[in-house]
Amino acid sequence: MAVELAPMPEGRLEEWLTLALEHYVESREQAGDSHQQARARAERSMATYFPDGHPLEGHFVYDVEADGRPVGALWIGPHPQVPDGKSWWVYDIAIDEEHRRKGYGRAAMLLAEDEVRKLGGTNLGLNVFGFNSEARRLYESLGFETVSLQLRKDLQGAEAEQD
Repeated sequence: MAVELAPMPEGRLEEWLTLALEHYVESREQAGDSHQQARARAERSMATYFPDGHPLEGHFVYDVEADGRPVGALWIGPHPQVPDGKSWWVYDIAIDEEHRRKGYGRAAMLLAEDEVRKLGGTNLGLNVFGFNSEARRLYESLGFETVSLQLRKDLQGAEAEQD
């Protein structure tokens, strides 16, 4: 299996932006945001990083290709909170459902590391939702370490448990 990153063609970028926004909304909701909060946060993010429908300078959106055909997408750019030119961030990685569990995500992450090194980066970070245990296992197996952890307790559910 030959996996490569290829700059996402203009024709696919618009479709990907729509799908990525909807996926982010769903993930935020699953993580506990209301639909309105999730939608607002996703739209704000896309407006910030894709103000004219194209990625900000220094951000890269790739097709993840296996044997020459797209199987997913990867978006990397400078770390959003550490603008030192050395710290990079995976803003999104998604392998299409029918292509998951075939090693494409792992290969894409290793290729992302190579791209960051070529761009002068020395570290790569990402966020992963707590509910996404499969992705967490992948990132940990690639050497990513937990540097922050958010916890939340549903007090309505806790109230019922205490009774």
